[in-house]
Amino acid sequence: MIYQRPAYEEVTIAHGGNTVTLRPSLWAAATLEARHGFPALFRALDDFNLTIISEIILLSASVDRQDTAAFLLCVRERPLFPFFLAVRQPLAELLSMLTPAPDPKAKPATGKPVSLRDFYQGLYAQATGWLGWTPEVAWNATPTEIDRAYAAHVAKLKAIHGSADDQPGEQADDYTPERLKEIDELGYDPAFDRNGLNALRSKIARQA
Repeated sequence: MIYQRPAYEEVTIAHGGNTVTLRPSLWAAATLEARHGFPALFRALDDFNLTIISEIILLSASVDRQDTAAFLLCVRERPLFPFFLAVRQPLAELLSMLTPAPDPKAKPATGKPVSLRDFYQGLYAQATGWLGWTPEVAWNATPTEIDRAYAAHVAKLKAIHGSADDQPGEQADDYTPERLKEIDELGYDPAFDRNGLNALRSKIARQA
């Protein structure tokens, strides 16, 4: 059976009669990547690295972290192997959600690859700059939620004001004076971010 990411991204881990719900928030993604990098995070699941696994759970907890800490404390008082077997698959699914779900409508990647740090900073800028979300809302949203909301916002602007695709003889990638002004006001180029996202997805797929 082929795994399909849920529309509302979260996972639940259960052990010893206790459960914890985890969300792949932008804050969890940026923090975990900065501390360990994605390859090390996936290796931690294969190596049964309790320290990193505990950190993934704590940073992704969607409830009070004191409750999550209590959950992990109970784990340490019991045999660990059953715990590792119980959480390995849901945590692997969680890690895959730390980058946006593939968009079937996205164009093939043509831009320069971007680092994960820059990519997450770009998502935060899109959420707070373009979408007008507060920092708290942006950090608690998932990368997929930000990516989809941003794409819908851009589509709305194009529907209202038109786009370069609608102008005869003008390509979408042409940097007109109007577009250059828009990029200057934003502080970054949305087209570059989109291409970088596609390149990043390919990079993550090779590392996983």
